[in-house]
Amino acid sequence: MESKGGWATAATTAGSVKSAGLALLLLSFLLYVADSYPSIDFTNMGCEECTLRKNSVFSRDRPVYQCMGCCFSRAYPTPLKAMKTMPNPKNITSEATCCVAKHSYETEVAGIRVRNHTECHCSTCYFHKI
Repeated sequence: MESKGGWATAATTAGSVKSAGLALLLLSFLLYVADSYPSIDFTNMGCEECTLRKNSVFSRDRPVYQCMGCCFSRAYPTPLKAMKTMPNPKNITSEATCCVAKHSYETEVAGIRVRNHTECHCSTCYFHKI
């Protein structure tokens, strides 16, 4: 009877060694995939860098380029000293820069005057007309 018990223990041990080996193999594969994955800055996910891009709506006769993309922005609690000086105190203060044209010129597309941007940078946010 003891030999049956011995075989059951050996089979159980062999099965658990195989399971542990498979788990180790799977873990090493996942670590390899995670390590080989390119480093991505997830804070800017979904918004590309501020650059010139072709405006598909106005690029009919000739290409029209406009600045598009993301720049720096952050929000933080308003310091108490600053809040005391505000006419309408706000708990959150934010800073931001927008993707704006450094250089541009006006052009006409289908009877509409538009700005064709030639260079972009991150600067103070302004309201832009088309």
